[in-house]
Amino acid sequence: MPKKREEILKAAADRGVRFISLLFTDVLGQLKGFTITKDELEEALSGGMGFDGSSIEGFARIEESDMIAMPDPETFAILPWSSDNELTARMYCDILEPGGSPYAGDPRYALRRALKRAADMGYTYRVGPELEFFYFKDDRSPATLDSGGYFDLSLDTGTELRRETVCVLEELGVKVEYEHHEVAPSQHEIDLRYDEALRMADKTMTYRLVVKEVARRHGVYATFMPKPIIGENGSGMHVHQSLFKGSKNAFYDAGDEYNLSGVAKCFIAGLLKHAKEICAVTNQWVNSYKRLVPGYEAPVYISWARRNRSTMIRVPMYKPGKEMATRVELRSPDPACNPYLAFAVMLAAGLEGVEKGYELPSPVEEDVFKMSRRQQEEKGIEHLPGNLYAAIMEVERSDLVREALGDHIFEKFVENKKIEWDGYRVHVSKYELDKYLPVL
Repeated sequence: MPKKREEILKAAADRGVRFISLLFTDVLGQLKGFTITKDELEEALSGGMGFDGSSIEGFARIEESDMIAMPDPETFAILPWSSDNELTARMYCDILEPGGSPYAGDPRYALRRALKRAADMGYTYRVGPELEFFYFKDDRSPATLDSGGYFDLSLDTGTELRRETVCVLEELGVKVEYEHHEVAPSQHEIDLRYDEALRMADKTMTYRLVVKEVARRHGVYATFMPKPIIGENGSGMHVHQSLFKGSKNAFYDAGDEYNLSGVAKCFIAGLLKHAKEICAVTNQWVNSYKRLVPGYEAPVYISWARRNRSTMIRVPMYKPGKEMATRVELRSPDPACNPYLAFAVMLAAGLEGVEKGYELPSPVEEDVFKMSRRQQEEKGIEHLPGNLYAAIMEVERSDLVREALGDHIFEKFVENKKIEWDGYRVHVSKYELDKYLPVL
């Protein structure tokens, strides 16, 4: 793909691109953007394009609303579904102040700052998320398309949709490793090949867009809602992550019983210690906590292991000759998070452990779900917040998250989540009406 301004201008001219979508996210991770014509492309690449940020969630107030969307040339790609006579390209943008300085409310900037902290320590941060999602008949009810289960073939009606999605993703430069049916009916997963965290956050946004667009074109609805079906597994976003020093995986140590370096152990310890604080960011919706309950394969308890998938963190077993693949898998996040902010707080938690030399507790290889509360307490196993309100209380007093996100995003995020919780708290649900109205 073109990387430089001149290459982009040439590629756009050669392909006959007529429109360019400039994309970014609000604080909650909702994809936003506007479209310019080919005649404005050169100006956009040179100085960015101005827009009004006052109506974007978590952005500026009306009296300070002028923003600049500065396209990132690395993200130039032509949208495969645009027609030949209206060929459209897209680029992700950094949001700037009118004077050219980074805008504090830009989630992409928050991740850039986190990555700079890692770079100052000599590390690059690579991630590989596994996003699960559902196909439904429409967006009005969770009406499934099949009754398939994990890796099912005969009952899987989403094969064509997934394959087309993979093809579109690869046309957009997003490398895919696996695609398959997941555990719940009409639930699916497409796994992305790991990359540097900023590029992967962009790719995650592309992934969600493509999944939904391909589904729409086939007359169905795709959702990343964490828990849309009562009594079935919810959708997670397991995030495989590692630190690299140059071309070497800083998490690998051939002499360790777990093949984990001291850096890796401290990083895991950081994720464990700060898990409650970052949970509101990695699991940001009221519905997120309907997934984080025992019995549906979602992690609830703050612990780590190698083989045990009931723990919050899993370290995949080392395979000889695969040192580069040594990684940590955080299993609690869900696919409806803002990936820029989620990756930023994960990295901040891990680096805090590395900087301060946190000690890693022993792995828990027993099924945590089958332990009594006393057994969990004896092993020092705590649990994640049980609802959004509890998560808000944890994040609100977190210096680590405030520093990772910056004051602007932190305060806007917490404010938004409190509003969401208040709206949920006063809502009278169908469950309450069905249960209480006939008898009270």
